[in-house]
Amino acid sequence: MMNTNLHTLPQNPQTQAAQSKCREQALTNLNTDLRLPASAVTEELCWMLSPEPSVTRKLLECAHKKEKSGEHVSRTTSVVRYAAGAVFPEHTHSGGEEFLVLDGTLSDESGDYPKGWYVRNPPGATHAPFSKDGAKIFVKLGQMHIFDRKVVRIDTSCANANWQTVACGTKTLSLFESPHEHVALVHWPAGLKLKPMRFAGGLEIYVLEGRFVDEFGDHRPGAWLRIPAGHGHQPRAVEDSLLYVKTGHLKI
Repeated sequence: MMNTNLHTLPQNPQTQAAQSKCREQALTNLNTDLRLPASAVTEELCWMLSPEPSVTRKLLECAHKKEKSGEHVSRTTSVVRYAAGAVFPEHTHSGGEEFLVLDGTLSDESGDYPKGWYVRNPPGATHAPFSKDGAKIFVKLGQMHIFDRKVVRIDTSCANANWQTVACGTKTLSLFESPHEHVALVHWPAGLKLKPMRFAGGLEIYVLEGRFVDEFGDHRPGAWLRIPAGHGHQPRAVEDSLLYVKTGHLKI
């Protein structure tokens, strides 16, 4: 059972005002320029409130605009934590949602998703997520192509997961592929040093396990890195490393 050490705050006027201020701060634009490299370390960030007090988040990137109906978050990448017993009201993801369960179990009307599950809900999908015992997820909102209609549910920890061995001992587990993006888990063996690479559609990495270094720094579990389209990248794995990797989605 996962212990999130998070409790719902009492609903007095002062608390409600503080929650509203935190939610407003949480929607501040962050790392919005896709032409520039961006990075963040999850452990160095503060938990921020969401519209549901028992669900908190650490923002890695966020771009939003205000419409007549109120705030509408158009693009976010974050780590989200559900307290035990947390229930999020039913809502629709107009720009789609994908998430990887980092710890605990997240559930909705379609099923239960323990640690290691990768889930894609295409644009227009509606659900009401909850967690009985608590959960933590890496989640991306509002970043899918409008014609992406594929629902994905993959247990990456399954013994039968379709890992493929490629050059230099690297292993990959494809999670989603389309003309617009490719998502995979990638395992780098310790000591691996890759030749300089350039990704025409950009590169995004979230470190799940291990450690690697590159021209942008030293990256350990919880590190997030976004490299713009056309920029170079030459990583070296200091330890066996497990990474969430997305490419092709940063074309400008």
